[in-house]
Amino acid sequence: MASVEKTIEVDVPVETAYNQWTQFETFPQFMESVEQVTQVTDTQLHWVAKVAGKTKEWDAQITEQEPDRRIAWSSTSGAQNAGVVSFESAGPDRARINLRLEVEPEGPVESSGAALGFLDRRVQGDLERFKQFIEERGTSTGAWRGEVREESAR
Repeated sequence: MASVEKTIEVDVPVETAYNQWTQFETFPQFMESVEQVTQVTDTQLHWVAKVAGKTKEWDAQITEQEPDRRIAWSSTSGAQNAGVVSFESAGPDRARINLRLEVEPEGPVESSGAALGFLDRRVQGDLERFKQFIEERGTSTGAWRGEVREESAR
């Protein structure tokens, strides 16, 4: 499995950054390879993305969600991945976002891309576009303030 961990600070309060991150269907607006995210239930998502020139689809389960603190997920079908995004205050009206992602590259093209740092650059770029997206808006497009515990996500 390839893994990457990146951190970025955004000039909005933690609550605003977290609330926007819960709006999964907006991800294509700032995540470069993501074409569509459909929220099937509060804890189930269907993803469509273009990876190394190929369209990939997968389902993911939110395994943990604590408002203003963290969201964790794991794929349940298709492209294998898992991760966690955490949020913390970095001062008044400023949030630090830490994203840790693990993916299983499929085939030689994806494996080579991971080895060459492609995943690192993609995740960094997505976080920078999220920063621009939320700072320009100044407010989230919505919010889901529910809580998910690992045992209740199944």
